[in-house]
Amino acid sequence: MTSLFLVRHGETDWNRQRRIQGSTDIPLNDAGRAQAAEAAERLGELIAPGSTVAVAASDLGRARETAQIIADTLAAGPVGVYPALRERAYGEAEGLRPEEFSDRWGSWDRAEVPGAESWPDVRARALRGLRSAVADARRRTSPASGALVVVSHGALIRELLRHASAGELPREGERLPNGSIHRVHFERDHLRLLSYESAADALRMTATAQRVAAPASGS
Repeated sequence: MTSLFLVRHGETDWNRQRRIQGSTDIPLNDAGRAQAAEAAERLGELIAPGSTVAVAASDLGRARETAQIIADTLAAGPVGVYPALRERAYGEAEGLRPEEFSDRWGSWDRAEVPGAESWPDVRARALRGLRSAVADARRRTSPASGALVVVSHGALIRELLRHASAGELPREGERLPNGSIHRVHFERDHLRLLSYESAADALRMTATAQRVAAPASGS
């Protein structure tokens, strides 16, 4: 069994501007790098002491840089890069804001966007990439105490979570926060969701971290 953590990359300028990124290779911004560092610290608390850790990522720069920050913090060694873990291609929608998308194609769920990858193809590709990353990690880590951190993208992780939760999560319209961490059980090519980090969870953790970091009154 491999302890598997799915992490969404840190923020980019296009995330901040609410633009659809897809396969467009947009780098992290400074906030995104801070989110990656925070995710690395939380992973250090979530992963069992003594575990050997491997880190894998999509081949897009925002995921690779997030993964490298995590790998450096956890002393995990080289990051494995898997093109099959990259974000869904959104075709002609890439670079647009949601309202621009709606003006052109209407409802997000029913839209047929020229050049966009189908959702079934995204899920099949995601599972194929995950299977390869797990197999490689098992060769590098102890089968009894190995952990694998996979850094990928919102839409791709969403499809893996839907697969692992029998379609229950994420809820309709719910956005996966940048830097969010979701744990799944992976055994014999089967996925089962163990923990899910919603936007509300991320806000609570940020508020707690800010309270802890705030200086004492009068200091």
